[in-house]
Amino acid sequence: MKFIVDCMLGKLAKWLKILGFDVIYFSKIEDSDLLVQAQKEGRILLSRDNALIEKSRGIETLFIESEDWNTQVEQVLDEFELWQIVRPYSRCIECNSELKDLPRSRAKNLVTPFVYEKAESFALCPKCSRVFWKGTHHKDMEFKIGEILRKKSN
Repeated sequence: MKFIVDCMLGKLAKWLKILGFDVIYFSKIEDSDLLVQAQKEGRILLSRDNALIEKSRGIETLFIESEDWNTQVEQVLDEFELWQIVRPYSRCIECNSELKDLPRSRAKNLVTPFVYEKAESFALCPKCSRVFWKGTHHKDMEFKIGEILRKKSN
């Protein structure tokens, strides 16, 4: 399942990527260009813009009801029954490509010595070459992901 998210929903786009979903997002894009891209790539449009939804003939859409990003994520996961296929940290949050495991030995020359010593595992984006690891922000992200996933189990 592939999504395209309008410019009003940047945090939703980011968190859907963090959860492992194929999402493209542009901070600035004309509605007509957004719709062309959605049509061309067969993406589901996520938007809070009623006028944009009305213009999206032939494109699957979901009107996002809440202004709260947590509630927005839950709405998407509920609407498309995606709870069981959440795969955190499997996509690049910059370019949306699927990440590849990076052997620790190969990461040595790609990160600082401090990061190499502290991190246990690494992933590499094959498209933009960014290296990812569980850094200081990881606990906060794990907490937020846990909150999202716990809501489904209640």
